[in-house]
Parts: sequence; structure tokens; C-alpha cells
Amino acid sequence: MKLKKYPAGLTLAVTLFFVSVASAQQTAPATNLDYQTSGVLYTQKSAEYRALAYQAFNTARVRLDADLDKKYVKKLPKAVRKMPRAIVVDIDETVLDNSPSNAKQIATNTPYNTKDWYAWGEMRKAKAVPGSVDFLNYAMSKGVTIFYISNRDEVQRQPTIDNLKSAGFNDVVSERVMLRKNGESPKAPRRNIVSATYRIVLLIGDNLDDFSEVFEKKPIAERYAEADLARDMWGKSFIVLPNAMYGTWENAIYEYQRLSEAQKAEKRAAALELP
Repeated sequence: MKLKKYPAGLTLAVTLFFVSVASAQQTAPATNLDYQTSGVLYTQKSAEYRALAYQAFNTARVRLDADLDKKYVKKLPKAVRKMPRAIVVDIDETVLDNSPSNAKQIATNTPYNTKDWYAWGEMRKAKAVPGSVDFLNYAMSKGVTIFYISNRDEVQRQPTIDNLKSAGFNDVVSERVMLRKNGESPKAPRRNIVSATYRIVLLIGDNLDDFSEVFEKKPIAERYAEADLARDMWGKSFIVLPNAMYGTWENAIYEYQRLSEAQKAEKRAAALELP
């Protein structure tokens, strides 16, 4: 084959282009999600995780039973005594376990993305968090209305409802599954809709944003301070599930910035408290 001849300047430019591309491919850091492995394995393989989940829902039942006592109701302000009871729960890592989706991210070195998250939801394969089905079905048997407030997107409504039902939750009604619309993450407006006509007995979630807007977008020190201020609520009106896989706790380490995986790794390393 006869090679075409190009001007010397063009030949040099083309050569430099391919050299720079090859160099970038060799030096660019590959995505590495190994740091998430411990959190996923803790969820999937530790009996301690299961014990904590059972503990959370056992505590929730104790608190609900106390609220069902007529003597307790008489102590409430008259304005709320006759309001129907409601329990508000988050969905992901509160009543549905999505750890297989996180495990796949690690196995394929693929960071979280909407396409894969939707695909996992469409599978309707998430299992119930230990203790969640028994507790919520018990609460419903006592006449308590359950609201699911989640930051899943509205397009995920039907797969979400199907998955909740297949996981064993009774009386899952579409209007009580309150998902995120138009990318709006804060849950306070949706909680306010519920509290306008119901007395919320318990809030149950895995992320502090599931309980109050005071935790949203706050740096680590302020989240600590707000958690301390609410110390009397934990285990009473607020029931927290463990989630070491992901959450706002990690976003706070990144200062809520959009960072590369390498930059996130630097932030995590810098956040470690050493002796």
C-alpha cells in the first residue's frame, strides 16, 4: 500500500494528538469503588446489621403501643386527639434493601447513575429490610395509615408499588406513596401534607433528612449539633435504620460538591481522624 504524504506540520500535529490521547488513557485514574465494599458486605453478610434493623422496628412497635394507650392520648392537646394516626417511612434502605444494586456498581466499577438505578427498580427484586414487614403490617392492623415518602423519581412509581407489595407490605396505595417530582429532594413539604390531616406518630428512615429539614445540606459539625439537639427524639418519635453504603453522611464529607472519584477519595482520606 502506498502511504499518503502530508505536510510536515500536519503530520506532527496528528502524531502529537495520538500520543496525547494514549498518554491520557494510560494516566487517567480508573473508577475504583472498592471503598464501598465494606458497607455493602455489612448490609448483606453481618448479623449485626439484621440485629440493628430488628432493634429499630422492635423499638418502633414499643413506641406505637404506647401511643395506642388511651391514657397517653388523653395527655395530647385537644386539637390532635381525634386526628387519625400515621407513620411516615422512607423506602430505600429503610423498608427495601437495595444492596444488590450497590454490589453490582462495585463489581462493574460503575458509579451510581440514573439509568442503572431505574433498571434495578424495574426488576422489582429488592427484599424487605428485616423487621419492616412485620412492624408495618402490625401498625396497619391497628388502624394506622402508612405513608411512604421517598426520593425515588415519579417515573418509578409503579415498579416501586409492585416491589413493596411483592416484599410483603399490605395496603400499599398509590396516593400514599409520595415520590420526588421535578427533581425536588426536600421531604418536608410532603411530610407537611401528611401532618395537615394526620397525627404522625413515628418517622422512620436511614438518613437524617428523613426526619427534619434542619439536617439538609449542613456540614458535618452542624449535623452533629442538630443530632445532639434532637437527642430526646431518637428511639421515640424518630427511628433510624443503619445504612453504611451511602447517604447524606457521605455527601457531607464531599461538602455537597460534584467531584470526580479521585477527588472524593482525597476528601475521604482527609476526613479520617487519626491518633
